[in-house]
Amino acid sequence: MSNHESGPVSDQDDIPVRDHGAAPADDRDDSPVGEPGRAPAGADDPRPTRSPGRERLAGRISRFDRRHRLDRKLAHAVSSLTGRSLGPYQTAVIRIGFAGTWLLFLLREFPHRQEMYGPDGPWSWDLAQQLTANNHAFTALMWADGQVWFEIVFALAVLSAALFMLGWRTRTMSVLFLLGVLSLQNRSIFMGDGGDNVIHLMAIYLVFTRCGQVWSLDARRERRAAAAGARAREGRSHPVRVDPDRTDPDRVGIALWAVLGLALAAATLAGKIDGGLFGGWRTVYWGLWAVQGLWWPARRYTRSAQPRVFLDVLANLLHNAALFVIMAEACLIYATAGWYKIQGSRWQDGTAVYYPLHLDYFSPWPALSDTLSASGTMVMLVTYGTVVAQVAFPFTLFNRRVKNVLLAGMITEHAVIAVVLGLPFFSLAMIAADAVFLPTSFLRRLGGWVTRARERLSSRLGRNLPRLGRTLPGPREEDPRPPETAEHTHVGFTA
Repeated sequence: MSNHESGPVSDQDDIPVRDHGAAPADDRDDSPVGEPGRAPAGADDPRPTRSPGRERLAGRISRFDRRHRLDRKLAHAVSSLTGRSLGPYQTAVIRIGFAGTWLLFLLREFPHRQEMYGPDGPWSWDLAQQLTANNHAFTALMWADGQVWFEIVFALAVLSAALFMLGWRTRTMSVLFLLGVLSLQNRSIFMGDGGDNVIHLMAIYLVFTRCGQVWSLDARRERRAAAAGARAREGRSHPVRVDPDRTDPDRVGIALWAVLGLALAAATLAGKIDGGLFGGWRTVYWGLWAVQGLWWPARRYTRSAQPRVFLDVLANLLHNAALFVIMAEACLIYATAGWYKIQGSRWQDGTAVYYPLHLDYFSPWPALSDTLSASGTMVMLVTYGTVVAQVAFPFTLFNRRVKNVLLAGMITEHAVIAVVLGLPFFSLAMIAADAVFLPTSFLRRLGGWVTRARERLSSRLGRNLPRLGRTLPGPREEDPRPPETAEHTHVGFTA
């Protein structure tokens, strides 16, 4: 290889080779065609249009630009994954949906709780104890076989579901919500209609999400604390940063954390929590309790903001990973259901939907079922449409418009199943799982509609109750967000 090919670009690489009889410098091909002193179009030009040196230089610059764009994209991706929690509205809807579904299920089955999960139910306490001893499943109902203990666990499951839905102490309530779901479902494994499996899985995933950032009592408390800090800064002559954790410590959170730690220690010392592989649930619960306890001392006793930033980065990574798992789980449910249906002969000939409509167990409205199944064409379209929608749904995520249309159709289908087949809780669980794919703009508009409806209801009650000698305050305006301070710390890696 010659030096001209392997060496660096020199100034001579940009000088074209010319004959001695060539035109003078004034007549070089630097002007548009047709100008005076230029060779006519089509005439032979002994000089190349672009020198090899310029081509190599342009190629190097192009490769540098491509690498620079790739680096910027990677830096943006890393900053997004570590600097913020993705999908705050989607995770809030999932939290409200699954907690509300589980709460409604427990309240509806409250009169039948003894037959379903009680110590004298068909699935006896001895059978449940033998099963959990083999599969190492966690259930607090196996700690004692008395009626009083069963009522306590059932009441805690109802209370944790309600508080988790409202977003009060979301980190703690997510763990207690998981305890309630596992305790009841692992006690009687034959209870449920399919939606309980979805709730079981999502209860585990929600522990690792920051699902209380919006539409929660925690978010309202943080806004009020930030507004109080902003007012405190405005009242000082010199702008200083006021930490709400130092001025108004979270005594309720610390007390709740301490009480739960004592209860966990008592259960561990009594040998009620099975160790299993690598410590099993004992390691999981103690790990969650210890990690949650790190937040308060990191915010209150450390002078530097770096411990808080580090915990925020870890929380964002776990949140984003859990959100991805939730989305993958929903896609897996639909994909496996669709491909399994394809193998059935009734789904292949388009008559599968007809049969459950004529089962007494799945016909709460016989007249409605008969009307829907009267048309063979309608039955065939619904059968094939269900299979196509379930198989195609994971692939539509790459096209936002097609995904939204198919998502609306699937939510409508689950609503019809809830009414026609009498499976409300299964449908609510699947709709809550579908909510992870809802657009953020739609969820924001939905939140605005709910807020305006609440304000109108409050204003009407405020006008009507004075007639009874009572008054209600009008709707409170949301506290404005505090202005950014000079000591604002960036959370996340900028890579």
